Amino acid sequence: MKAKRILAAVLAVSTVSLFGCSQQKSTDVSSSGETESGTSSAQSEDLSYANVELGTSYKDLKADIKFISHKTDLVNADYNGKKFADYFAEFNKMYPNIKVNVETITNYVSDTLLRLQGGNDWGDVMMIPAVDKADLSTYFLSYGTLDEMEKQINFARTWEYKNEVYGVPSAANAQGLVYNKRIFKEAGITELPKTPDEFINDLKLIKQKTKATPLYTNYFAQWTMGAWDAYVSGSATGDSKYMNQVLLHKSNPFTNPGDGTGPYNVYKVLYDAAKDGLIEKDYTTTDWESSKAKLNNGDIACMALGSWAFSQIVGAGSHGDDVGYMTFPITINGKQYATAGGDYSYGINVNSSKEKQEASMVFVKWMTEKSGYPFDQQSLPIKAGDTKYPEVFSSFEDVELVVDDPAADGEEDLLNKLNSDSELNINAGGNDKIMKIVEHASNGDESFDDIMKDWNEAWTKAQQKENVTVS
Repeated sequence: MKAKRILAAVLAVSTVSLFGCSQQKSTDVSSSGETESGTSSAQSEDLSYANVELGTSYKDLKADIKFISHKTDLVNADYNGKKFADYFAEFNKMYPNIKVNVETITNYVSDTLLRLQGGNDWGDVMMIPAVDKADLSTYFLSYGTLDEMEKQINFARTWEYKNEVYGVPSAANAQGLVYNKRIFKEAGITELPKTPDEFINDLKLIKQKTKATPLYTNYFAQWTMGAWDAYVSGSATGDSKYMNQVLLHKSNPFTNPGDGTGPYNVYKVLYDAAKDGLIEKDYTTTDWESSKAKLNNGDIACMALGSWAFSQIVGAGSHGDDVGYMTFPITINGKQYATAGGDYSYGINVNSSKEKQEASMVFVKWMTEKSGYPFDQQSLPIKAGDTKYPEVFSSFEDVELVVDDPAADGEEDLLNKLNSDSELNINAGGNDKIMKIVEHASNGDESFDDIMKDWNEAWTKAQQKENVTVS
């Protein structure tokens, strides 16, 4: 697989988190039935990810830890046949005296940020939300230096700041679209689309020749709309520097480059699909959970979701063999690319007790190296040196994976500032702006170019406020 060769050369480089989650009620699952909060403690000098030898280190440690997760779908059942309780049971075979209590949260981003701001007793391990990198050490324990961690895991720069690594990715995704192979075939589509125009034409064929909804937006879920932001860097430009370096300094980045690439053409695909009636009839009544089964059985032709969604949709019905995954339909100088990067990352509470920090470090390393969880989630490899790739990437033979380079020194939080000032929140939960694309396109009350003009103006004002040099 060509994607494997490319990935091997760039896995140590950072990326913006590419999140995936399922929408259900907040739920607690515990291997011990109890939850216990931590007490303040400084990190011991010998506690690091690299120093933990699974099955040997901390064998006699007794601790209860609380783990906060976005994966609500793993409470009752996972589509690979595993749920949290199954992973914890396996973990307890190696570490019987470390009990893990999990709480899953639906509105994960907002709720976890509130908990971090509300005090130190939120628990012991959480999936790191969108905090400023400068604040990482305030909330989370360092796993070790960047040099140390790049020998241990891929995507080590995901939550790195000033040479310290504060997050270990739970999984890693490539960005594309989940689609139903049978429906594409019934529509007469013999080759996957490689350009925006080809994709829109294929959606029209699907509408004409099948009963399937060509492109299901999952508008009502809101968080699902974030997938469109995830395409604008590597997938749309082929440039690993685009998201964290080029975009920050680019003049009017949402202008049409005229060659079918870049952010403009990513969002225009969604606008054109909505304008041409190629989405669901009533986008305000979409349902995330049922959409997985609908794509599985062919009622939906495709959805814009990260590769994390593939296994869920495969397992959502009896037609898993019909489910495929393709890269976003943009071609750059004859080549296709796909943004790849870490999903939510495990962060350990810097204020937990020494015992809980040790237990948490052991748990995170076990989940990464022994549990099989990343592979179960159809993830790119997280453990350094792992070459086992899941089925979802079978169609990426000629696709080059692009992992975002980190920001330049001194600009680690500049993207966050520009996102906040402009209120666009690119790749940072700015789903409302994408929802408005669907609204305006469906209502016909604002042209796409006018929307992009507004975005350019907002971005320019943000650059001016932050005194950014623009090119």
